[in-house]
Amino acid sequence: MPDSSPTPTLDPRDPATGHPTIVVLDFGSQYSMLITRRIRELETYCELLPPDTPREQIEAMDLRGIVLSGGPNSVYDEDAPLAPDWVFSSKVPVLGICYGMQLLAQQLGGRVGPGFEREYGPATIQRTTDNLLLADLPDTLDVWMSHGDRVEELPPGFEPVATSPNSPLAVMADTSRGYYGLQFHPEVVHTPRGFDILRNFVRNVCKTDGGWTAGQFIDESVAAIREQVGDGRVICGLSGGVDSTVAAALIHKAIGDRLVCIFVDNGLLRAGEADQVIATARKHLQMNLVHVEAEDEFLANLAEVTNPETKRVRIGNTFVRIFEREARKVEDARFLAQGTLYPDVIESASHGSGSAKIKTHHNVGGLPEDMKLELVEPLRFLFKDEVRRIGEALGLPHEMVWRHPFPGPGLAIRVIGDVTKERLDMLRMADRIVLEEVQAAGLYDELWQCFGVLTDTKTVGVMGDFRTYGYALALRAVTADDAMTADWARLPYDLLGRLATRIVNEVPGVNRVVYDITSKPPGTIEWE
Repeated sequence: MPDSSPTPTLDPRDPATGHPTIVVLDFGSQYSMLITRRIRELETYCELLPPDTPREQIEAMDLRGIVLSGGPNSVYDEDAPLAPDWVFSSKVPVLGICYGMQLLAQQLGGRVGPGFEREYGPATIQRTTDNLLLADLPDTLDVWMSHGDRVEELPPGFEPVATSPNSPLAVMADTSRGYYGLQFHPEVVHTPRGFDILRNFVRNVCKTDGGWTAGQFIDESVAAIREQVGDGRVICGLSGGVDSTVAAALIHKAIGDRLVCIFVDNGLLRAGEADQVIATARKHLQMNLVHVEAEDEFLANLAEVTNPETKRVRIGNTFVRIFEREARKVEDARFLAQGTLYPDVIESASHGSGSAKIKTHHNVGGLPEDMKLELVEPLRFLFKDEVRRIGEALGLPHEMVWRHPFPGPGLAIRVIGDVTKERLDMLRMADRIVLEEVQAAGLYDELWQCFGVLTDTKTVGVMGDFRTYGYALALRAVTADDAMTADWARLPYDLLGRLATRIVNEVPGVNRVVYDITSKPPGTIEWE
């Protein structure tokens, strides 16, 4: 059985083996993954790793710079995680952000202590010294702070660069070694010039010039897939989502008809989606596709199940059984393709001192222990926005590439309570109306997701001269960059009005519509 550990480890298909790389060490900040994405946006390969990553793994990289992330600890606590020795012996530039800055100060001979006041939210810093990190930026910058501690004494070799009202040492630098510290978070949108600061670090300090592009990734991935697979055959579970479709298209480009896609139609998809999956795979991509109609089997295993985690487990187990049954019919198959993405790998690995595993329905977490197939995961090191760029470069249809994310368990986790054919059909009708109206309003591409949730709450209503007792349907629409955080979308009132009117009038059994205005955190995007 191949190594299916979710921890990101270096292997021949890791882009870090062939490109200038920036490493972000994750000390538990909710923004650690966002730092990684921002650096990737500069066409520079960046990888998020835990602080205990072995030195040998780092030495195998073309390492050009290190970022120490923020985190929930205080550096002077006895059990506070520290930067490993190889950070300072690697002789590459280091950028410390928030807790990362405090680590630089504490571990290099400075002093950190609690601030007189905690500093959370918007702040203004004033530059006092010029250097490469703040090159071509105004002397006064609006930034986003999130800290209770501050650097009280600089380490030897460092100089102050900028101050804020609560942090006399808001930015520090040792330009001779390329060490920089920021008390604020440049990676968040609330620091308007933060991306420019990261660009200065990547370009001016680390001396990288980009070049990690979609086209280059496709060429290298095709070569890596051919090397891994040889003359073997690959099985891919095709769901119709962006991830699995782009993974299949990439593998198909590499090995052609030796890829066999299996589409398990679980009856939990949106209206018309099964037909769209089949048409995309067979007509547009000209793939070998096996279509398995399994709605009855899934619904039988979900009968009277109301607990959301039980739903997920049963859906996952049912899928694995059906998929394995069909996979055994494919002769000489030695490889299994998955559309695993980098956030899946990171979340399942529970990185950092403050990270927590939230999802239980990841590809990387649900593999059978006795699996005999070797994994092919060409998207394992990519974020969702990067996958979409790869899909566009491969020539996939726009509506497929920019399709909103859809949960692995399908509509089962958007039907609160019992999952029945009748209730699924009600939700499908409402969901179709949501998509039609949002697209007609020209807002679809501005949203991360928009959908309906059929609750198990019944309410009294009046329709015509009759009293009704029907379900309440919740509308959910959010904006996000990567779904690690999300904000509820401020949909126009007239659009919300049209949605409510159409859903109540056209969906039998629904007599009330509510709009969810909860952000993530504290809520999640899905209800279950």
